[in-house]
Amino acid sequence: MTTAYDHPVVLDRREGPHGEVVLRRHGELLQIIANGCFLMDTSDGRSERLLIDAAYSALDGRPQPDMLIGGLGVGFSLAHAAADPRWGRITVVERESAIVEWHRSGPLSALSASALADPRTEILKTDLVAFVNETCATFDALCLDIDNGPGWTVTDSNDTLYSPAGLASCARVLRPGGVLAVWSAQPSPEFERTLWNAGFQQVRTEEIPVARGVPDVVHLAVRPG
Repeated sequence: MTTAYDHPVVLDRREGPHGEVVLRRHGELLQIIANGCFLMDTSDGRSERLLIDAAYSALDGRPQPDMLIGGLGVGFSLAHAAADPRWGRITVVERESAIVEWHRSGPLSALSASALADPRTEILKTDLVAFVNETCATFDALCLDIDNGPGWTVTDSNDTLYSPAGLASCARVLRPGGVLAVWSAQPSPEFERTLWNAGFQQVRTEEIPVARGVPDVVHLAVRPG
């Protein structure tokens, strides 16, 4: 017998400069779909929390490190960072206005309300590629959760972020000894080599075990200094 939970329900659909973005509910889960491709949902959050914790652990013990998060998504990374008093300033760059609105006054606010109210938190509605190329600000940690990772981008322009030139821009906004943490839907030895070739050190990958299929991973690298 078919129930309402068998089919996702579209809660909002927007057309923006980068294509279509959709928020839908499937049973108890909220899902974000971009240009017809599934991006993320509220089912787990372990890998997003690892993104934040692994970045902190890779730092050199500096007090109140400042963090830049690339991509707001469903808010797991931001919420986890804001729940940790050890972090200093938490800046989130999100280019989709719809996603920001879903967090501020829509269904995703249940996940992020406390984090958005935290005085350390700032949300910037802009493109991360442009931001890391143009900003004068620097950070101790840069946590990227853009598209599905370096090997599987939904928006073609995001490929440049994981290129040698894009990684050079990421390194530019990191302070000496700062950490780059990159979420990915699949392991990528090729991306590890790209990180080494871009001048990063202590490159390693942490996997998030899953019941079946390819594990999510977090790529970690440190800017020399």
